[in-house]
Amino acid sequence: MSLQICLRCLSRPSAPSQIRLVPTTTNKQTAAFTTSTPHAAAGRIQVSQMKPKRTGNKPTATRPVRVKRLSPKNVPQRTGRPPAPGERKALRKRVVLSNTNALEVQGMPDLNPWQLFDKSMHGSVAGLPDDVVDPLRVVEAFKPTQGWSLFRRPATLVRSETVEMASWVQEVHNSQEGKTVRKVLFGERGSGKSVLLLQAMAMAFSKGWVVVNFPEAKDLTIGHTSYVPLYRNNQLYIQPHYTASLLAALPKANPILADLRPSREHNLPISVPPNISLARLCDLGKDPEIAWPIFQAVWSELTAPSQPDEGEGLVRPPVLMALDGLHHIMCESEYLDRDGKHLHAHNLALVQHFLSHLSGASPLANGGMIIAATSGSNKAASPALDFALRRNEALASSPGADIPAWDPYRKIDTRSLKAMDGVEVWRIEGLSKEEARGIMEYYAKSGMMRQTVSDTLVGERWTLSGGGIVGELERGSVRMRI
Repeated sequence: MSLQICLRCLSRPSAPSQIRLVPTTTNKQTAAFTTSTPHAAAGRIQVSQMKPKRTGNKPTATRPVRVKRLSPKNVPQRTGRPPAPGERKALRKRVVLSNTNALEVQGMPDLNPWQLFDKSMHGSVAGLPDDVVDPLRVVEAFKPTQGWSLFRRPATLVRSETVEMASWVQEVHNSQEGKTVRKVLFGERGSGKSVLLLQAMAMAFSKGWVVVNFPEAKDLTIGHTSYVPLYRNNQLYIQPHYTASLLAALPKANPILADLRPSREHNLPISVPPNISLARLCDLGKDPEIAWPIFQAVWSELTAPSQPDEGEGLVRPPVLMALDGLHHIMCESEYLDRDGKHLHAHNLALVQHFLSHLSGASPLANGGMIIAATSGSNKAASPALDFALRRNEALASSPGADIPAWDPYRKIDTRSLKAMDGVEVWRIEGLSKEEARGIMEYYAKSGMMRQTVSDTLVGERWTLSGGGIVGELERGSVRMRI
C-alpha cells in the first residue's frame, strides 16, 4: 500500500488537470479588494452579457421630467411699478439736510469767514447760512454718507483746519496780484477731508467767488458717460454729457455769472450774441454736441484778467475749483482707446484741465484756490500718488528730512508722479479733545446723545475714535445708538 502511494506521488501525470473558473452571475456582485465595477469585471468573462455602447449623437432615453405649472390664479403678480430710468441713482444720491425730530440748537452762529478768527468760535459748531445751502446742494458738496439727516439744520464744526482754510480764503480775496492756493488734502478715513472741502466752498460762495466742483472723481473715470476723441488731437478725449451737466450747474450755483459779459470773441460752432451773459452762455452748453467748446469759452472768460475800466461786467471774481477722490484720476480709467487698451485718466480732457491748474501749469489771472482731496472709503489703487504724497510731505516738513525712495523693482506711473511735482499736501488728522467736546455738546443739544458730556466721556470717546477721527466719533456717539 505504501509502495503504491509513493509511485503515484513520484510519477508525472500524463495529462495536466485544467481548472476552469465558472463565474456565478448574480444581480448584485461585490468585490472585497477591487475598485472595478461588477459590470466591468463581468465583461472580461462574458462579453455577450453587456449592452452594446451607443454610438453617434442619438440622445439617450431619459425619464420625462414633470414640470409643475402654476395656474393663472397662483402666478405671483407684480403690484408695484418698475423704477423709472435714473430713479435708483437719484435715490442713492439723495441727500436729506433736515431732521424735524431733532432739537433746534439755540444761539448757534452761522459760518462767517470774517468771524472765524475769533477765538470763541474755535471748537464750536456753526450753521451753514440759508443762502449758501442751495448752491452747495447744486454743486453736490453734501455727501449721502455724511450725517446731515440727523440734525435740525446743516451745521459744521469750526476746527483748527477750518480757521487755516479761512485765512487762505481771506488772503486770496484781499490780494491784488491774483494769488492762488493749491492744496491736496489727505489723511485717514473719516478725518473730515470732504467736510473741509465743503467749508471752503461755503466760504467762497459767501464772498461771491465762482465755484466749480467735481464731487466724485470716480464719475470721470469709471466709463459711465460718453466720450469721444478730441478733434485735432486723437490722444485727448472729451466727455460731452458730463461737460453739459457741469455747465448746467454753473449758473444755478453761481448767480454772479448773470452779471458777467464776454471780453473777447470766441470761435464757437453756433452764433452767439456779442453782449451775452456768461450764465446764458452756460445754458447754451446744455447741448452735448457743443458743450466742450462752450466750456472752454466760459473758462477762458473766468480766468481772463479783470478790466474794470472797459465796461460793466468785465470784473472777474476769484475761482475755486475742487475735486474729491483724487486717486481715481491718478491711474488708468475704464475707457478704451481704438486699440482696445485702457486709457489713462490723464487722457481725459476734464481731468487734464483740473491737473494743469493743480500743478500750476495753467494760472488763474484773478486768483483763487485749487483744492483736491483723497478718499479713504472709496479710492482706486494708485501707488504713484501714495508715494508722491509721502514725498511732498517729507519735502515740506524740513529740508533735511528723509525723502522716501521708489522701489526700483516696481513699475511706476510716471504721469501721475509728474503731475504731483511741486504740489503742496496737507495731512488732515483727528480732532483735539477740546474740539471733540464741542461737537459732542452739539450732539447733546440736538437730542441725538442722551449722556452728559463730561471730561471722562470725552476722553473715552476720543480714544475709541482713534484719536479724534470725526467720522468715528460721530459713529460711536450718535449712529451706534440709532
